[in-house]
Amino acid sequence: MITKPGEDWLTVEFHCHTRYSRDSSNRVEALIHEARVRGIDRLAITDHNTIAGALKAKALAPDLIIVGEEILTQQGELLAYFLTEEIPARLSADETIARLRAQNAFIAVPHPFDRHRHGWKMDDLLRILPRVDAIEVFNSRSFRRALNDKALFFARQHGMPAIAGSDAHSLVEVGFARTLLPPFADADGLREVVAHSVIHAKRLSGWAHIKANMGVALGRVAANFGKTEESA
Repeated sequence: MITKPGEDWLTVEFHCHTRYSRDSSNRVEALIHEARVRGIDRLAITDHNTIAGALKAKALAPDLIIVGEEILTQQGELLAYFLTEEIPARLSADETIARLRAQNAFIAVPHPFDRHRHGWKMDDLLRILPRVDAIEVFNSRSFRRALNDKALFFARQHGMPAIAGSDAHSLVEVGFARTLLPPFADADGLREVVAHSVIHAKRLSGWAHIKANMGVALGRVAANFGKTEESA
């Protein structure tokens, strides 16, 4: 049982995928149900290079869902929240951030030092740092603890706010990494409170990682047999 610092504080899952990400098995409706069961107050859906799943979820659960996207740039990946327009993949980081700022999105850098998952070169990361709002200092899918430790050290060294994300690609992972925050309603509100974040997180174990990936694979196989993306 996680004790919140304040009665009105929110439990936030900042990094989660649906079937609209090609590597996830999470159906939108099931994901919403799982989040509510696990005591998540705000669920950011951050599919790869699309907001379609997040928009569908927002229509079903407007009180719960934050519309987000995990965007692949030419230099590394970015997380964005409170989006109104989708950002395409493989633009430069500068162009991606400019488009996100134009819609007042909250921007974070996920798993910044995991080079197997589009991590960042240090020079590129330092260059964009003044234009992002937070660093994901804990990612439950990082195989090596050192990657999260390095992200946390980097955030503290540069005075950057910290968030955490489970990076859930299967339902079992939802809520593995939770960020507790004072109430917020939009990107500006999140910027005001994110410095007060309290993180409760655990990494996916090796065996759990294998089981989760098996679940994702089986879910995608099932989806290919008579199920359309619109039923995700």
